[in-house]
Amino acid sequence: MSRRCELTGKGVQVGNRVSHSNVKTKHRFLPNLQTKRFWSVELAKFVTLKVSTAAIRTIDKLGLDTFARKNGVKL
Repeated sequence: MSRRCELTGKGVQVGNRVSHSNVKTKHRFLPNLQTKRFWSVELAKFVTLKVSTAAIRTIDKLGLDTFARKNGVKL
């Protein structure tokens, strides 16, 4: 399975590690993904999603159904 948030679409970014001597080596920045169960009021059941921690905090504030609708994701 890909390293991508199912709700926000956050994925892997590529950049450089820069040493003290300014030597640059490729580095992958992985998103902080967690597998979590959320309760959907509209579906009246639990939904298991692989989401970023930033998305988890926003879902806690807005609710899963509102957040999914806002981002154009169908559950």
